[in-house]
Amino acid sequence: MAEKNIEYFKSPEDKTKWESFREFIWNPRTRQFCGRTGSSWAKITIFYIIYYACLVAFWTVMLMIFYVTVDYHQPKWKLDSSRIGNSPGVGFRPSPPEKNVDSTLIWFRHGSSNQWEYWVNSLNEFLEEYQGGQQHGEHLTTCTFEETRKPDEVCHFNLDLINNNCSYSRKFGYDVGRPCVLIKINRIYNWIPEPYDNESLPDSMPEYLRKKYDPRYVYITCEGENPADKENIGPVSYYPSQGIPNYYFPFTNQPGYLSPFVFVHFRDPTSGVLMNIECKAWAANIKHDRKERLGSIHFELLVD
Repeated sequence: MAEKNIEYFKSPEDKTKWESFREFIWNPRTRQFCGRTGSSWAKITIFYIIYYACLVAFWTVMLMIFYVTVDYHQPKWKLDSSRIGNSPGVGFRPSPPEKNVDSTLIWFRHGSSNQWEYWVNSLNEFLEEYQGGQQHGEHLTTCTFEETRKPDEVCHFNLDLINNNCSYSRKFGYDVGRPCVLIKINRIYNWIPEPYDNESLPDSMPEYLRKKYDPRYVYITCEGENPADKENIGPVSYYPSQGIPNYYFPFTNQPGYLSPFVFVHFRDPTSGVLMNIECKAWAANIKHDRKERLGSIHFELLVD
């Protein structure tokens, strides 16, 4: 009986780690580099070149379509059709330090300790664009109620009309514990304030404001949120006036546009007491919601 050819299993050669690594980099027996032959490397290289070229082409086309549809001068969705909506928010300055970015507390110690300097410098920095010759350009004009400004014109905001108590020369009142807080209406593209009818003034509007209401203005009021707060904030004055003239609106991204504002001067706040203050803007198309902070702004004031 003929003997069959029997193949026996051959155990792998014992190799050092260095020899195994060298063989992985280049295997002269199979002519493989890093585990692949030359043809395998050519195929995978061509595949990824085509794959990434298609990705680049796809996103290039998408970006081209995006830039074609973007208007650099106005948003595509405006007012009620946008996420911002048709009711502007209200902001205040000076803002708390960046390390307390989530805070709404204005807290300082007045007097010779100069612990109020941050608040004064923050306010002055915000006002730099309004000062001196910073407001300029061919679109700048002095607005009045008698003349309608052109759509591309912007109204000059005159800081000289603001009482000297809320000026940098007087440290905005912080050094003597009678601070000024700047209140402004946040910009919404093409938003125009709608006046109340004299017969439809909201019940929540302060009585003194109801008596002097002028439909040509958007009024600002600042009051304590609670009875104790109302008592502790003391008398309040508004500069240059309590109302912002309607001719500053709308904002349509005009070059050189600066938001109008009102300075609220707390003339004699109680020292050492934390006061919760709510400031509101008043117009028929400004909604007020304390929970959502619509049409109003909340901040705390503590004067030591």
